[in-house]
Amino acid sequence: MNSLSFTAESSSDGVRERDFTVDGVPGVLWSPASPDPAPLVLMGHGGGADKRHRAMVGRARLLVTHCGFHAAVIDAPGHGARPRSTEDEEDVAALRRAQAAGAPEAPVVVPYNVRLADQAVPEYRATLDALQELPEIGTGGPVGYVGLGLGMAIGMPLVAAEPRITAAVFGMTWPDALFEAAKRITVPVEFALHWDSGRIAREASLALFEAFASAEKSLHAHAGEHVAWHLIEADSATRFFARHLSPARP
Repeated sequence: MNSLSFTAESSSDGVRERDFTVDGVPGVLWSPASPDPAPLVLMGHGGGADKRHRAMVGRARLLVTHCGFHAAVIDAPGHGARPRSTEDEEDVAALRRAQAAGAPEAPVVVPYNVRLADQAVPEYRATLDALQELPEIGTGGPVGYVGLGLGMAIGMPLVAAEPRITAAVFGMTWPDALFEAAKRITVPVEFALHWDSGRIAREASLALFEAFASAEKSLHAHAGEHVAWHLIEADSATRFFARHLSPARP
């Protein structure tokens, strides 16, 4: 049994928010006020962000208020309340040098993300084990996952390995190390990409979308530097999970 401890709690606008740790890994759980069991959506934050990034808070509140679901996220290794290792510091410094020089970021980011995912996937599975012990979540309900950037780099191997996750939303990271995971993912997938990204090649992202083994998958492509891109995708992901995780779905 994993050690789940709640460390803080608050409530606003019908959303219950609880800080927790599972085996020392910090996270946040957002829940509806109702004690009745409801689906859970695990979330993964982006690189350089943390569990309380506005994207995580915003998505969580949408899932709670629009769907009546629970939403949870943990800090990735070396992010948020978790200390960076010497290797983390070296990788971040290498990334900053590449960005300053206008050099490609993928040679640094891809192996960095792989290393973080190797550690984070077991942590997410332990978190899921612990949260499903709560009566308001339970072991019988459906589970989703949403993650962009680093959250996708962690989430794809997680979804490929975790049969309890039955729907997933991904997008916006380098696909180089993710093709084998994509071939093992068969659940419904919503995949978003920035069509004109100068950092992540469009052709590689499209090839990754093709590699998903899911019978049901949808591709969302956005052109230009649309300021509302993340808001649009957050709304779409909420509708996606409502369709695939709602107990009322046929």
